[in-house]
Amino acid sequence: MIIDCDTCAVRGPACQDCVITCLLGPPSWLDGEGLPGEEVAALAVLAGSGLVPPLRLVPPWEPDSSPRRGGVGQEPDVLVWSTAGVR
Repeated sequence: MIIDCDTCAVRGPACQDCVITCLLGPPSWLDGEGLPGEEVAALAVLAGSGLVPPLRLVPPWEPDSSPRRGGVGQEPDVLVWSTAGVR
């Protein structure tokens, strides 16, 4: 299967909700520092009011060094995929 984002009818505004973006990561032209914290907070308020869709493109989970049942630095026994806010 060939997926060509350049021919996508909703390229840009819908990339953050696209299953391909979810599976493969964001397109290279979306790279950058991301939104400042104040803007993320403002968008969360707007999304909570139903005015805009919630932000769904988030950085991937990165293991930290906090102790877990399996030991320090190991993956947790259970990973939870949250669909909170998804409509």
